[in-house]
Amino acid sequence: MCRRHSIGLKALSCASVFILASCGGSGYGGSNGMGGGYGGGGNPPMPTVMFCSPAQAPTIHLGQAVKLAWTSSNATSCSASASSNIGGAFSGSQSANGSLTVAPVGAGTVTYTLSCTGAGGTMSATSPAVTVLPSILSMLSPSKITTIGSTVDPTTNENNPYGLAIATATGGPITAGDLIVCNFNDSAGTEGMGTTIVGLHPSPGAAPYRIAQSPSLQGCNALAVLPDGSIAAAAWQANQNPLVAPSGTVGTPFSADTFANPWGEAYVAASGQNPAALYVSNSDGSIDRITLNGDAQTGFTQIVSGFCHSGAPGGIYAPAGLTYDSSVDTLYVVDTSSFSVVALTNVSGIGSAGVTVTGQCTSTASPPTPMPTFSGPSAASATVIAHGAPLFAPLSAALLADGDLIVENSDVGIPSGQMPNLAVEVSPVLPGGFVGQPVQLDTSGTSGALFGIVATVDSQKNQIIYFNDDNTNSVMVMTE
Repeated sequence: MCRRHSIGLKALSCASVFILASCGGSGYGGSNGMGGGYGGGGNPPMPTVMFCSPAQAPTIHLGQAVKLAWTSSNATSCSASASSNIGGAFSGSQSANGSLTVAPVGAGTVTYTLSCTGAGGTMSATSPAVTVLPSILSMLSPSKITTIGSTVDPTTNENNPYGLAIATATGGPITAGDLIVCNFNDSAGTEGMGTTIVGLHPSPGAAPYRIAQSPSLQGCNALAVLPDGSIAAAAWQANQNPLVAPSGTVGTPFSADTFANPWGEAYVAASGQNPAALYVSNSDGSIDRITLNGDAQTGFTQIVSGFCHSGAPGGIYAPAGLTYDSSVDTLYVVDTSSFSVVALTNVSGIGSAGVTVTGQCTSTASPPTPMPTFSGPSAASATVIAHGAPLFAPLSAALLADGDLIVENSDVGIPSGQMPNLAVEVSPVLPGGFVGQPVQLDTSGTSGALFGIVATVDSQKNQIIYFNDDNTNSVMVMTE
């Protein structure tokens, strides 16, 4: 399955394209060798046209994009068309040589045709068929939602699971692949006062085991796991970002940094010239980057400011749900206040004060606020990819296998008649962003069940979704 999509995709030549291809030699559907020069009768040469990409029939999910690239000769104009109305925006006049990223808008099969005209006539090329499968979320079954186990701390009875992550390494009580959860509430049910992290083996019927407890974890709401198994935690009430060893030791290596009630967390591995980093969103509407060498901090930069923010535990509106796609160096941010999802492309290159969000925050007491706009040196990196219904105070997100996002609603202030506990698939490339229909993950009718969510695949590459259900203090799993 190809995960590349258009956000962050560099311009491609016909010698280096989305799906390996070359425009040299013969090509699929082209008219090669049909007139390299004038014939004996002095007639002008026929045009030639060929697709470089896709060079073979790709299979994608709805929400992904196809990179089309082509070349022609002896042509003065070219016109594009798709065989089906699901094909996306490949139509009208096109350059004689070029490329275009196209996002199909429905499931099915489609081919793309380019007709080029010159003095010698008109010739056409047709791409191989592109098979568009249904969206990943639509292929998962709410009827197959299963309880993994309770998230209540076995010693203190702290509860209300918020942060959720998958262990990357075995150490202490943790086995690689275990589910790691932090509790937002203390045993009395006071929101934002929980201090514990627990683990569960990822099989139905699992019992929680204690990983760590510390005042530095108070109000833990989001987790990110480093390659060595260390757990970074966004602790809202403690106003810290502690680092927990697999053994359970809680350290505060970032205590010199200035946070503003951390509310989101994402780890980014080193790549090329870019060092590893933690991205932390705060309840004052900012996003920080902590650069790392192993577990040691080498820098601290606030790269974004200005997201609208308001509220207190139980009703916080702030940038959250940080989700990173390494294939396109993009950090996705769930903007709870404006009911939006924002993409920060080339995020590793955003410097200090790189993006200022203009959120028009006069309505923060009663969101939604307007869709944000952006300014600053890196403003071009920031894009709203989804906005409005069916998002309703969205709060958490995870990256699906095809590069789409699954986004959960928090339902804060949900009005009567609004279906609660929805998960929505959002595409970075599909116009409008929304893919298919939302799925209701908790059908109890009580809103506000959803917070932490992670996505992974099994050995057969089938998508698996784990999510916290606050109504039952459990981790759940949804499969195909």
